[in-house]
Amino acid sequence: MPVDPHLLAVFTVTTVVALVTPGPDMLFVLGCGMRGGARAGLLATTGVILGDALYVAAAAAGLAVLLTTFPLVFTVLRFAGAAYLIYLGVQMIRRRKDREGDDPGAGGMSGRRAFLNGVVSSGANPQTFTFMVAFLPQFIDPAAGPVWTQFVVFGGVLIVLEFLADGLVGVLAGRIGGWLRERRAVRRRIDAATGTVFIGLGVRLAAER
Repeated sequence: MPVDPHLLAVFTVTTVVALVTPGPDMLFVLGCGMRGGARAGLLATTGVILGDALYVAAAAAGLAVLLTTFPLVFTVLRFAGAAYLIYLGVQMIRRRKDREGDDPGAGGMSGRRAFLNGVVSSGANPQTFTFMVAFLPQFIDPAAGPVWTQFVVFGGVLIVLEFLADGLVGVLAGRIGGWLRERRAVRRRIDAATGTVFIGLGVRLAAER
C-alpha cells in the first residue's frame, strides 16, 4: 500500500470533521443549489471539486516551491477570485427584479453556469492550494512510498469526501429552493440572499492574508 494505513485512517477522520464545518465552498454550493435547483447544486460541487483536483495535482507536482517563490501569483489569484465572486453577487442582486414576470417555477441558474462558476471560484482561491500544501504533508510518510503518490491518494480521499459533503448540501438546498422558488417574493429574496453570500465570500477572500 502506497500510504500508511494508520495515517490514512487519521486523515479520513480529520477530513470528515473539517468538512462538517461550513466553509466558502459549501456556502457557494448552497447558494447555487438554492438559486438553480438540485442539478445546479450538484454541478457547482463538481466544478469546485475539479478546481480542488487541479490544486492537488499541482501540489503533487511540486508547484508549491514555485508559488512560494513568487507570492505575487497568490495575490493576483486571490484578488481575481474575490472580484469574480463580488461580480456574481452584484449581478444576482441587480437582476432579481427582472425576474418578476418570469415563470415562478423556472430556475435562476443553469447547471452549466453553476459548474463553470464552481471551477472559477475554487481555482481562483489560492487559499485552497495553501491548505493542500500545509495539510496533506502532515500525513505523508516518505518511508511508505513515493511522496507524489501519497499526495494523490490523500488528495483523492479529500476530494471524494468533499464531493459527498458539498454535493449533499447542494442537492438538499436545491430541493428546498425549488419549493421556495414557486413563490415570486421568496424567489427574489433567495436571489438577494445568494448574491449577498457571494459578495461576502469575495470580501472575505480579498481580506485574507
